[in-house]
Amino acid sequence: MLKQQLQLKLSQKLSPQQIQLMKLIQLPTIAFEQKIKQELEENPALESGKESEANSEDEFSNEYDDEREVIETDFDVDEYLSDDEIPAYRLQANNYSSDDEEKQIPYASGQSFTQYLINQLNTFSLTDEEFAIAEFLVGSIDNAGYIRQDLEDIVDDLAFTQNIITEPYVVENILKKVHSLDPAGVGARNLQECLAIQLKRREKTKINELSLAIIENSFEMFSKKHFKKILQKYSISEDELREVIEEIEKLNPKPGASFESDTRVTEQVIPDFTVRIKDGELEVSLNSRNVPQMHISRDYSSMLNAYKENKNQSKENKQALFFIKQKLDAAKWFIDAIKQRQETLFVTMSAIVNFQREYFLTGDERNLKPMILKDIADEIEMDISTVSRVASSKYVDTPYGTKLIKDFFSESMKNEKGEDVSTREIKKILESIIQKEDKRKPLTDAHLAKILTEKGYPIARRTIAKYRELLDIPVARLRKEI
Repeated sequence: MLKQQLQLKLSQKLSPQQIQLMKLIQLPTIAFEQKIKQELEENPALESGKESEANSEDEFSNEYDDEREVIETDFDVDEYLSDDEIPAYRLQANNYSSDDEEKQIPYASGQSFTQYLINQLNTFSLTDEEFAIAEFLVGSIDNAGYIRQDLEDIVDDLAFTQNIITEPYVVENILKKVHSLDPAGVGARNLQECLAIQLKRREKTKINELSLAIIENSFEMFSKKHFKKILQKYSISEDELREVIEEIEKLNPKPGASFESDTRVTEQVIPDFTVRIKDGELEVSLNSRNVPQMHISRDYSSMLNAYKENKNQSKENKQALFFIKQKLDAAKWFIDAIKQRQETLFVTMSAIVNFQREYFLTGDERNLKPMILKDIADEIEMDISTVSRVASSKYVDTPYGTKLIKDFFSESMKNEKGEDVSTREIKKILESIIQKEDKRKPLTDAHLAKILTEKGYPIARRTIAKYRELLDIPVARLRKEI
């Protein structure tokens, strides 16, 4: 027997325009600028720059008023032209303030890391096959400067991709030549080899040779800071070991990264907001640089006038009008969406700054209050997802440096007085305690938990371990110094 059921379901679907608006809100400044550039290129009904005085906004509005007559066609042209339907702000968007400065975004330029290394290979005396192997090895170096593959795997890859049949010992001999390239340590297969390569290229001294011996023969012992065992094995004093540690600390564990930070094109962090203190008050501004003033193309208005005067309503003319209508719709919506985006970003950031007023006035992270997305969403009467999009991947320029907005959000916990305190405040205190500890006897997680409890923050040892890992601080044994 068939059963019939009646179900009531309440659902809310976002329109395509709302979805696109959410995407615009989520974009950081640089991506937003690129989106505007793309839209201007793709939609001829959208133009940038200020209109001439002869084409003022009032004149533009009057022309729209003159076009209210309904044309007999499949749709009403006036539906897209009436000023009653389209507020002025939807026809133009001004993204500049009176005190905006003309600024250009600087771009870095330079050759790639791989090309930099290949240029050095060209100075070597190598056969064609040796050069091809060396070039393949250089191409296998990652951004940190390491070759992560085993020699056997490289031999197989050479055979399959380069049709070069060779042996591991041949590749290893050529790899030694790669190790002579700059920056020192590049092409190493692990940290131990990277440090050893650098030490071999430094001036030969007693400490240098001792450092090399420890790295080559006692690397695990050294990395785990078993200093007493090293003192016994090499029969050296604490002062000599201290000099060895200083020598090794001068080396670069990521030789490729140093080149990248200096010469390669890197993604810039462009602040989306600026917060300044003026006469004891906080001022928030939205970064609108490189976002041009936009308006509807007057050429498209002329096209519609021409269509109105044309009595021949052929299929081709209707198709042309439909195309114009689509482009006008898209242009008007995009201008409207930009205004909504800017307003949403400004309102949200203003609420965040107001909520964290003490921090923005002092710069002391201990003044950061516990704040979650819902706190701001309730304040501005918007959805939590909207606040999340505003905070995502966006930065604010403050008197204390450029900060990631989502870092101002944190959970809370109760102190001994029952007050809510930010977990960021606790992490800052934890970090300060570890910085001031005696490095000869670093504090264990249990001891750190006891100290924080005494300061009024009752935290379990496992929570200390969690916060320590988030702060990228090693365990007590690895923080030990002599």
